[in-house]
Amino acid sequence: MNENYLQTPVTYLKGVGPNRSEILKSELGIVTYQDLINLFPNRYIDKTRYYKINELQRGNADVQIIGKVIHIKTVEQKKGNRLVATFLDDTGEMELVWFRGQKWIRENIKLNTPYVIFGRTNWFNGKFSMPHPDMELLAEHEKGIRVSLQPIYPSTEKLSARGITNRVVSKLMQQLFLETKGEFRETLSPALINELRLISKKEAMFNIHFPKDLKLLSKAQFRLKYEELFYIQLQLISKKLIRKQKIKGYPFKNVGKLFNKFYKDHLPFELTSAQKKVIKEIRADLGSKAQMNRLLQGDVGSGKTVVALMTILLALDNGYQACLMAPTEILANQHFKSIKELLGDIGINLALLTGSVKKAERKHIHEQLEDGTLHLLIGTHAVLEDKVQFKNLGLAIIDEQHRFGVAQRSKLWHKNEVPPHILVMTATPIPRTLAMSLYGDLDISVIDELPPGRKAVKTVHRFDKNRLKVFQFIRDEIKKGRQVYIVYPLIQESEALDYKDLMDGYESIARDFPLPNYQISIVHGKMKPQDKDYEMERFVKGETQIMVATTVIEVGVNIPNASVMIIESAERFGLSQLHQLRGRVGRGAEQSYCILMTSHKLSSDAKTRLETMTRTNDGFEIAEVDLKLRGPGDLMGTQQSGILNLKIADIVKDNDILKTARHYAIKILNEDPGLQKEENKKIRYTYAQLMKHKNIWNYIS
Repeated sequence: MNENYLQTPVTYLKGVGPNRSEILKSELGIVTYQDLINLFPNRYIDKTRYYKINELQRGNADVQIIGKVIHIKTVEQKKGNRLVATFLDDTGEMELVWFRGQKWIRENIKLNTPYVIFGRTNWFNGKFSMPHPDMELLAEHEKGIRVSLQPIYPSTEKLSARGITNRVVSKLMQQLFLETKGEFRETLSPALINELRLISKKEAMFNIHFPKDLKLLSKAQFRLKYEELFYIQLQLISKKLIRKQKIKGYPFKNVGKLFNKFYKDHLPFELTSAQKKVIKEIRADLGSKAQMNRLLQGDVGSGKTVVALMTILLALDNGYQACLMAPTEILANQHFKSIKELLGDIGINLALLTGSVKKAERKHIHEQLEDGTLHLLIGTHAVLEDKVQFKNLGLAIIDEQHRFGVAQRSKLWHKNEVPPHILVMTATPIPRTLAMSLYGDLDISVIDELPPGRKAVKTVHRFDKNRLKVFQFIRDEIKKGRQVYIVYPLIQESEALDYKDLMDGYESIARDFPLPNYQISIVHGKMKPQDKDYEMERFVKGETQIMVATTVIEVGVNIPNASVMIIESAERFGLSQLHQLRGRVGRGAEQSYCILMTSHKLSSDAKTRLETMTRTNDGFEIAEVDLKLRGPGDLMGTQQSGILNLKIADIVKDNDILKTARHYAIKILNEDPGLQKEENKKIRYTYAQLMKHKNIWNYIS
């Protein structure tokens, strides 16, 4: 079939026309034949059964009935009116009801003529009724493509109001198959089709829209889901391979004096086996000729900083400079202090560069960077300024990568002729399923165990009525010399309301914890940055015992003495936020606690979130639950959801298909990186089309 035929505007399809094509475009994004054929059904209904009116049961169910309309009338109601038709078969009668599109129905309905009606029944005023039924003349019904499983297509209020019902969409689909003769270019290699026992593209497309039976439907679904995920993985993996072949990196051949001295004399604790495994992966990257591009995931407190430092020492041992970039001044300061402390007298020249560094000191840092006497620079976005030039930057480490844009990362790349090795760190656990699809072009390392001596935070859920007991618990902890966080939710739309919540909370806490016995810090979004820093600093130094805050407390701020995290209205937070907040405590040797305060009214999702938090401290398990609750688009925010705008596959439910697709994509590209072999001709063609259109389903048919 001519490829371009599917690019025909849908206006030209019999039964569409200009008006319908407009609404199909605005509501479902359907512009071409191609888009329509790739509108896949949400679900299917068994259409082999015709009910009699006297067989109907109370309780909403989708049914199909053959009968006649004998009477139709308009009924006044409080708002507007409704159209009611009396419908009967040889066993009884029921009502059909329309609240919109009444004029069209009145003009087009044929009285005393056999119809097949389909829809959901209600029991109302002692009688069955069916609102907005799908209706088809029995004579037409018997002529159509007969399927036992009726596809139900995605729809919207506007489409139904304009008369584009499910039956209309099914009709258009039939028309499209008649015009295209159901011919579809094969997109996978014969080897893949044989090995995975896939049905052909042609068969899959027919059976997704007109399934002959359940078995063929499930084969069609598998084939199309596999294909969608396979091409996404092919794209990500080929990006990764191209990067490794084309972008050369500095090979770090030596494991030298600094690394060994630190490992023997300065390491404060035995590395966990997870840390050792990750360092080994990083060393393999750095020893190869390709540029490293690795994502390091590790839960809060898993010891990423030590891994980062040992990677820095490898760069220094090979005569290169390194830099570590953090999203905020507080975090950059913290990295600087902890790394300086870890290094002791090892003889490394390091400096801190943030917005608040004075001009004279900046100048000094710039000079030392350019003549190579400064080995390690730690800082914020200030590191990216054009004035900051390195003599030979060999390694750049970025903490909390999601807080930096791509443009900022590429600035680091261009500080050198040869791009530095990149290590990206995050404490936000990304579910493995999602990581495969979003960061499939990065190598991923995971630190999945806590260092020895760390106690897991105890998490409990308490209702508002237990507040007095909770306050008593806070007093007891403060008596032991500990500090406490109390966090209020922040929801952008209702800033005024949040501010009021915080202020009310602050006042009641100030009453229960009065001066001079207690000192309280407060941090919220309306404060000036320097005031926020001042309050944070007081808490860090231990001058205040309680920190009340709305803005999510900085990721990674390390206050080992803070042992209690109280989260107010915990039901208003997402799972990953709750987990991040809990990570602010439990950083010292003492037992720490996280108390989730809520009202009694909880949705089922909120209950699941609270139950998950009290059951487990494993960030990856929490991220998986979060993914199931919220779906992939929400989880990564809009900037990343493009790739996950899937037509038929579901990253969570089809995880096994995703793994299979990734396995074969890797295998094929390893054996045939340019897809030049004759057997991969169809894959090469399809992939080229994908890169041209940037939309997987625009070429897959």
